[in-house]
Amino acid sequence: MSEDESEPSGDSAVVEALRTVTPGYSSHRDVEMDVIGWSVFLGLVVLLVPFLPLLIVVWLISKALEKI
Repeated sequence: MSEDESEPSGDSAVVEALRTVTPGYSSHRDVEMDVIGWSVFLGLVVLLVPFLPLLIVVWLISKALEKI
């Protein structure tokens, strides 16, 4: 069978440009969302750091029980 025209080939060029009514988008930094993200991260760190000694004790107990 000859080459099927319905299957796109990997080396074909774009035939026509995409037409759209929306203006182009140029990326920019979103400082407000950065502040929110860092605030959530730091809030979680402040909440979870006090549990770190408890997690270490539980981990040590589980390791000790595995040896028995």
